[in-house]
Amino acid sequence: MADAPVFAVVGHPNRGKSSVVATLSQNDSIAIAMEPGTTRESHAYPLTVDGDVLYTLIDTPGFQRPRKVMAWLQAHSASASDRPDTVRAFYLQHRDDPQFHDECELLRPILEEDAGIIYVVDGSVPYSPANEAEMTILQWTGRPSLALINAIGPDDHSDDWEKALGQYFRIVRRFNAVTAPFDQHLGLLRGFGQLEHRWEDRLTLATGHLQAQRQQRRDDAADLMAAALGDMLQMRVSGRVGEHDDRRAVRQRLQQKWLDAQRQRERQLRKSIEGLYRHHRLQRQEDDLYWQDEDLFSEHSRALWGVSRTYLATMGFGAGALGGVGIDALTFGTSLGAGALVGGVLGAAGSYFYADRLARWSLGPLHSGGRELRYGPVADLQFGYVILGRALNHWHQISHRNHAGRGPVQLDQTGARWLAHLSRDDQKGLQAMLQRLAKGSGDGRAASRYRPVILAAMTAFSEWQEASLHATINQEYI
Repeated sequence: MADAPVFAVVGHPNRGKSSVVATLSQNDSIAIAMEPGTTRESHAYPLTVDGDVLYTLIDTPGFQRPRKVMAWLQAHSASASDRPDTVRAFYLQHRDDPQFHDECELLRPILEEDAGIIYVVDGSVPYSPANEAEMTILQWTGRPSLALINAIGPDDHSDDWEKALGQYFRIVRRFNAVTAPFDQHLGLLRGFGQLEHRWEDRLTLATGHLQAQRQQRRDDAADLMAAALGDMLQMRVSGRVGEHDDRRAVRQRLQQKWLDAQRQRERQLRKSIEGLYRHHRLQRQEDDLYWQDEDLFSEHSRALWGVSRTYLATMGFGAGALGGVGIDALTFGTSLGAGALVGGVLGAAGSYFYADRLARWSLGPLHSGGRELRYGPVADLQFGYVILGRALNHWHQISHRNHAGRGPVQLDQTGARWLAHLSRDDQKGLQAMLQRLAKGSGDGRAASRYRPVILAAMTAFSEWQEASLHATINQEYI
């Protein structure tokens, strides 16, 4: 996109400027530290969609000596009409002066690149008149500008900030760079379009591109989930067992190989989803997907994400689809006797026991070196719900995570209750899809065939998350 808008993100040191840049540029590589003065040079971060630059954000150093700068400007300005020229004169005279390095570096994109201004303050600290020198300097540049109140700490002084900022900026928004929803990102772009008419068409186009990108990512995530479901439900491993081999040991090796391959495929799905949303440097609470109580094959995961025999039968499979697996009556994540299967988090022996019931064993033809022993595909369709529930949980957290976030990914323990937000037809469609994939009649690589089913599941999961959040908030006020 030619002549894409440029925005300089400015403010006092350690007030969340880099966080705002990271979120609005969808770039989690930007350094965010609590120490003042982390950013010493201006850096440009373009946001691109399909190769087009929609806009560029410039992360700048913080003000260090705004009162001295303001004193110089006032001493050299004759009237309001010469203020932009006076700011430029200060910049040209002092850009090689170490004393005013940071001020000149933050003014450079405003003066040389015709950048709009995004002024960021920390709403968790009290308003101080000391900020007025900064705001006045920015006002003197004559450039279109808006202010963001980005509360970093637990306290909230946003009301005072809002009153003060409103005297210097036409648009003042509260914007938490870590938690702000997508609609707020678009609202900032529309706000700048109101301030600078020559950017209005470009920013309207940019918001359209970002909305289309978000929908495309959702479609692509659905395809990735469908492909992973197909691969995991149809997964098979095999090994040769000779006449004198310990068959139990061979079976255990094959089961462990199958379990590890399933975990690896889930890990691959998660990395793909994270890459899709440009999250490349995530921390996790879990270590390589082996959480406490939260491994793919733990009893807790099964109890949380599994469904009941009754549910399976009602949706069209019948109890026989369970293939003899011994968990009874798991309804929307509420355990009514799941502990009888293994009794606690599954260790190695428990995993073998569980795996022995989870997938099918078969023997290949007899050869001179022995027979081929095969393990897979999945026989228990509940496992499909466990895979999908965990995948939806992860996708929802990643798709709603801003790029300023530096904390670990904390996956919710929502459980299978999200299924209640699917229509009856969608529930049946989901179960029919799992059945086809488990039987091998659906190719997981032709994932777009199942996209509508997965998209409906994604919508239901998001609705459940939103309903759960509202219920939590309401409880806090009771």
